[in-house]
Amino acid sequence: MRVQPRARLQQAFTQEDLQLFSQTCSKTTDPSDYPISIGISKNVVMYSGDVLREKSRQSHQSREDVMDELHRCLGTGPGVFVVKGFERDLEVIERTNEVFKNIIEREKEHAKGDHFAAAGTNDRIWNSFQKHAVEDPRSFVAYYSNELLALVSEAWLGPGYQVTAQTNLVKPGGQPQKPHRDYHLGFQSEETASKFPIPTQIASAMLTLQGAVAHSSMPLDSGPTQLLPYSQQFEHGYLAYRHPEFVHFFNQHMIQSELEIGDAIFFNPALFHAAGENRTTNLHRIGNLLQISACWSKPMETVDYPTILRSTWSHVKNHINQLEEGIENPAAKALLQAISDGYSFPTNLDKDPPPANSHCPETQLDRITVGVKEGWTLDTLEKNIKELQDKRIA
Repeated sequence: MRVQPRARLQQAFTQEDLQLFSQTCSKTTDPSDYPISIGISKNVVMYSGDVLREKSRQSHQSREDVMDELHRCLGTGPGVFVVKGFERDLEVIERTNEVFKNIIEREKEHAKGDHFAAAGTNDRIWNSFQKHAVEDPRSFVAYYSNELLALVSEAWLGPGYQVTAQTNLVKPGGQPQKPHRDYHLGFQSEETASKFPIPTQIASAMLTLQGAVAHSSMPLDSGPTQLLPYSQQFEHGYLAYRHPEFVHFFNQHMIQSELEIGDAIFFNPALFHAAGENRTTNLHRIGNLLQISACWSKPMETVDYPTILRSTWSHVKNHINQLEEGIENPAAKALLQAISDGYSFPTNLDKDPPPANSHCPETQLDRITVGVKEGWTLDTLEKNIKELQDKRIA
């Protein structure tokens, strides 16, 4: 299909379009393209969390090599990979699950809709990221002190990324989602999506990373995410995924990867995917869904960084002080990147001019990193948060 600079609303795709889609999704993943991986399963690249940690710590160049491979997998490769042992401390998962259960119980009077499934089918926690921080700062700090989260996020999005999370609990008998692409354009109507130029549609997928951490075992019967490897490469996919011929193709050719507790799966948001049906009789499938945005992109959910910082500050300082190398530990850096704004803009350049040696004003991450090094009290943290906020107000 020839790419047009402007999209157009297509009432029907041609057989030629479907054939091109079929050819795109019929590629085979070559293990030699992913030398750091531990194998290929159903076209999905598999990684060991321990191997990624070890290799990314060897040197700056080694870390760059790891991120290059992950980026290539998400972009020009199958568009999806699994990290076995993404979270090694399963007690952290258990404590976090208790937090999630408490929040779900408290919010159960209000049915939470799902983007591509009926309200009430799943237990859903919107903005579980911030709610987790406020509910149980200790387990939150341990959970997001994960250097692999930073490694994977930066590989696709670069520095200054913004973490959001939504927890999904699918009960036995829970029905599957409809196949779709995700945020940004995947959430728009077909008519709205068609107004964006095709190059912009393609670029939008570069601004978001989708992920899910398994908080329960996820055998195939429990309905782990259905995926269509390489489908992110189909340039008209934000319009096509709604059409029955593409839905049928997805249902015929999609794959699923079993996950164990603590494993994680990451994929390009333009990959055709859907949560599967939970066909078990007794397993509640729990996943913490990570939707991470580039610093240049508007995230789906509003995250109140000052509230997170206030709620977790004493735990953040204690946790980082206990790490080998302290603030220089990759886990410490990952935590601070997750809980603070790492980008200089937007701001008020009259009140927040850049320093003499830069074009970019100080970020919240810069300031908070200093605070950890200096061991700020909560009052000092509050003062600095307010100062930064006041400087940025128009």
